[in-house]
Amino acid sequence: MNNLLLVRYGEIALKGKNRPFFEKKLLRNIQDALQGLEPFEVLFQRGRYFIKINAENLLPAQRKLQRVFGIVSISPVTRSNLDLDEICQNALQLIKDNYVPGMTFKVSTSRANKKFPHPSPEVSSSVGAYLLKSGLNISVDVHHPETIVHIDIREKEAYLYSRVINGLGGLPVGVTGRGLLLLSGGIDSPVAGWLALKRGVEIEALHFHSPPFTGDGALNKVRDLCRTLSSYGRKITLHLAPFTDIQKELRLNCPETMVITLMRRAMFRIAERLAVQRNIPVLYTGESLGQVASQTLENIVAINAVTNIPVLRPLIGFDKEEIINIARKINSYSVSIRPFEDCCTLFVPRHPVTRPQLSELEKAEKNIPLEELIEYCLENIESRTISSSSTGGQDNANE
Repeated sequence: MNNLLLVRYGEIALKGKNRPFFEKKLLRNIQDALQGLEPFEVLFQRGRYFIKINAENLLPAQRKLQRVFGIVSISPVTRSNLDLDEICQNALQLIKDNYVPGMTFKVSTSRANKKFPHPSPEVSSSVGAYLLKSGLNISVDVHHPETIVHIDIREKEAYLYSRVINGLGGLPVGVTGRGLLLLSGGIDSPVAGWLALKRGVEIEALHFHSPPFTGDGALNKVRDLCRTLSSYGRKITLHLAPFTDIQKELRLNCPETMVITLMRRAMFRIAERLAVQRNIPVLYTGESLGQVASQTLENIVAINAVTNIPVLRPLIGFDKEEIINIARKINSYSVSIRPFEDCCTLFVPRHPVTRPQLSELEKAEKNIPLEELIEYCLENIESRTISSSSTGGQDNANE
């Protein structure tokens, strides 16, 4: 059994002078993803990575690499000396590994090593003829083959493969900076975080909880969502902000119809200050235009008015079904639908305002000691570092 994986990237190849930075970051992320599958070695050759790993770890490695952003595809490969006869023999073994009587195939050759004496068409023709003479019940179909034997001729060796396993694409996590994700316990915000990771953003998460109205079930759900997201990138720092006092004050002293919008404005103020403390330049949210009352254009404008840093909303044009499909794909959906409420679903008025007047919101905020409440919330944030391999008791608490 072979013990070599070929890893390809796509968009990184277009990065010009910055390409080495992206390649090094992807290399580091690959190495991090394969931790626990030692021994392994990651080699870089002209736009591709080759991973040497023990045969019994090939399948676990493939699965882990399929969750690394920046990787377009993965193939188990067979190495061959630069000898046409040996290449033919290895190609036949590939066919035998995938053999179904009556199957169709074609041979596709790429010759990066121009010193190899046989041009690509000649290699493909010779290997194809050898396979047809093997006695197997196979035939050539150059347009719609069931199996493609790929031959990649490099400087020192040739690499053969027939399987191409799709990766996630995107950019390596960490190449485009950092973002603070406002993470509720719902379906949308984890998907927004996943899309941020896909564009190379390393995220930290901020969750507002309201004890005793929200219990351990809600917190465990959010921690599990962070574990799900961290399986696609690095460890995630989760910040837990106590929001009970702010919610109580808003409920008791402000117009009921405005509570949701005022609550969101308070959250964004806290998120902005935490982001500045953490040297994070942008906020991420799971808002989708028109999905709920607080996500009308007017409400979004009113909520944005309290921030001075960019707020990115990758789901703004998605409908609910599209968001749910991604949530299922990334394995966050089953966690998000656990029946534990977060603070965003508490105290929801029957008729929330959908077109608030900024002056009215500002007037209502004067009814409560907002600055004092925000300072208390910030001073009492608890932070934990969460990884995909940790359990609730193994999360690392931060100072």
